Amino acid sequence: MSAFLSIRGLRSGYAGSTVLHGVDLSVQEGGVVALLGRNGVGKSTLVSTTMGLLRPYDGSVLLAGQELAGRRPDAIARAGVALVPQGRRIFAPLTVAEHLRLAARTGADGDWTEAGVLELLPRLGERLGHRGDQLSGGEQQMLAIARGLLTNPRLMLLDEPSDGLAPTVVAQVGDVVRTMCAGGMSVLLVEQNLRLAFSVADRVAVMQKGRIVLDTTTADFRSDARRAHSLLGVG
Repeated sequence: MSAFLSIRGLRSGYAGSTVLHGVDLSVQEGGVVALLGRNGVGKSTLVSTTMGLLRPYDGSVLLAGQELAGRRPDAIARAGVALVPQGRRIFAPLTVAEHLRLAARTGADGDWTEAGVLELLPRLGERLGHRGDQLSGGEQQMLAIARGLLTNPRLMLLDEPSDGLAPTVVAQVGDVVRTMCAGGMSVLLVEQNLRLAFSVADRVAVMQKGRIVLDTTTADFRSDARRAHSLLGVG
């Protein structure tokens, strides 16, 4: 079966320096791949390049057979890719309602509507009149996810969604990811929280020094604690 997202030979970096050294990675339709690795190995660079925030030096990024490599972020978004960035990047002066209206206005038609998002994330419905800077970290993360959903993407890129969140909120993030995939959405999840990653991902890819060094099922990865410790320093 051909992959929904297929990244091949991707090289990218900053100001002429190379961070990604020929990355190969695939995500199946409706699947979740957890991208793991120590800090500084290139995970966020891969996400940024996939989203068009960085222009690749070489390689291919195919989404359902459509080439995205080198295209602008707005074109990639229209092709069906959404990014929930590390750090949330909520607009402090805008209310929750204003964030949602803006996202819905720029998104494609689809199953995810404001009403549907608020049903999935009811806390946001209680905070519609609150500004971004009045929200807790967990509320900001849910708002960032809601913005992404309202664009009705086919692929969601989640960069460290559990960062700084309480365990109960991390569990809610996991529930949301499972709901996305039940509707056929594909997810590339960059994550340090292994509990969250293992609870939602069907595959695990491990990055070291800008390369994918392991790509396997979650069950296989979890079965070898010594290998996990060698690759990630945990287990």
